[in-house]
Amino acid sequence: QVQLVDSGGGLVRTGGSLRLSCAASGRAYVNYIMGWFRQAPEKEREFVAAIDWSGGITDYADSVKGRFTISRDNAKNTVYLQMNSLKPEDTAVYYCAAGRALVPDPKRYNYWGQGTQVTVSS
Repeated sequence: QVQLVDSGGGLVRTGGSLRLSCAASGRAYVNYIMGWFRQAPEKEREFVAAIDWSGGITDYADSVKGRFTISRDNAKNTVYLQMNSLKPEDTAVYYCAAGRALVPDPKRYNYWGQGTQVTVSS
């Protein structure tokens, strides 16, 4: 069992930066793939980034490549999403998730945070 708490969202202007954090509890945390997803109003939840247990393998959605960086600190049971060069289309609720496979399908992730709102103004 893994519990996830997302934080770090807020309001930022176009071109700005934010860093999201996801604090995990549960000893099994280090065994899980960790992912970030986002959901804008009236849109489906979409994949943003994922990272394997060691931090050595990552994957990103094309829309965020070169701007977002996912990382994890297993000693702190925390996953991060550094978001730079933010655009209005990045506005969404961002969720961290834990799963067993490094894939972009949200159905493959078993545990979810409560979400944190990111709003990018133009």
